[in-house]
Amino acid sequence: MQPSSSSSAPRLMPTPTTVSTCSPQTEHGKHVFEIFGYSQHRNMGLEQVITSGTFSIGGHDWALLFYPDGYSNREEICIFLKHLSHAEVRASCELRMVDQTTGQPSFFRKTGMTWFNPCCYIQCSGLRMNRREFEASVYLRNDHLTIECIVTVRRSRVSTTQFVNKIEAPPSSGITEQLAKLLEAEENADVTFSVGGETIGAHKILLAVRSPVFRAELFGPMKESKVTIEDMQPAVFRALLHFIYTDSLPDVDQNDAGESNSDLIWHLLVAADRYAVDRLKSLCESILCKNLDVETLPTTLALAYQHNCDKLKDICLEFISSSSVMDALMATDGYKDLKTTCPSALIDMFEKTLRFHKK
Repeated sequence: MQPSSSSSAPRLMPTPTTVSTCSPQTEHGKHVFEIFGYSQHRNMGLEQVITSGTFSIGGHDWALLFYPDGYSNREEICIFLKHLSHAEVRASCELRMVDQTTGQPSFFRKTGMTWFNPCCYIQCSGLRMNRREFEASVYLRNDHLTIECIVTVRRSRVSTTQFVNKIEAPPSSGITEQLAKLLEAEENADVTFSVGGETIGAHKILLAVRSPVFRAELFGPMKESKVTIEDMQPAVFRALLHFIYTDSLPDVDQNDAGESNSDLIWHLLVAADRYAVDRLKSLCESILCKNLDVETLPTTLALAYQHNCDKLKDICLEFISSSSVMDALMATDGYKDLKTTCPSALIDMFEKTLRFHKK
């Protein structure tokens, strides 16, 4: 008998299971209600109320109600807590009168957990005191009284978890961080670069994958394992390697030579063009165009011409023609250098400005 193929066997499906849990969730909050000019609020009339500002505790809105002429008895003062939200809630409250001589609450009324219906108050949550006793007490001084209210809201928190019979793959282990550490440690490096008197190790295969120029140098007929890099600072070459390994710029404000970030980006654009790392070149162009001013523009414009950065060149020329910066630009040292290093940029610049002013 031939064994039956696995494809014809019935497929057992796991039974989906969900589990819910309910646990109490408690939130506390305190509100202080100060009333000045108490005597001017007297004789408002029975059931006439002074209302505090609205305060929120436990996701619900509340207010304190003060009745200077009583709620049902003119011979007493009354304080109530009112629930303002449109959903019932289970809560407790503690109402306190503050001793004006010590600043500490002493006379208080505390209730247990009870249900507050939408937009109502519960009289059992109130604090009452004989008016004459109150006016002679330490709770009223200089026509001023202070009420404190502590509210505790208790809600049920229900959460549901679904158990699925599957194996979750772990998250990415951060390959870019690992490659950055590999570069930093120079572990198993198979090529060394001599740059400005410093020796820097790297890995041929990574450089070759990311740069056709490195691929030709390291795996072509003239392949070498020790390479001297001319006309480049060590900090710039390290930044270039960092991008090749991690596809990101190093997080530095100044390079080892103390140069500003703009200086590093200028040099890095040249390096990116030299080694045909196109994304790095575009990234440098993007950073430079966001930081254009009269000081940086001459160098940026010259580099745009020298390294075929057409979009960056157009943005520089547009900046000059649409801004009143020509006088300030001509006063910079960079402009003087521009006349020598890139005279064609000056011609385009003046033509662009002339066309702009003729419009």
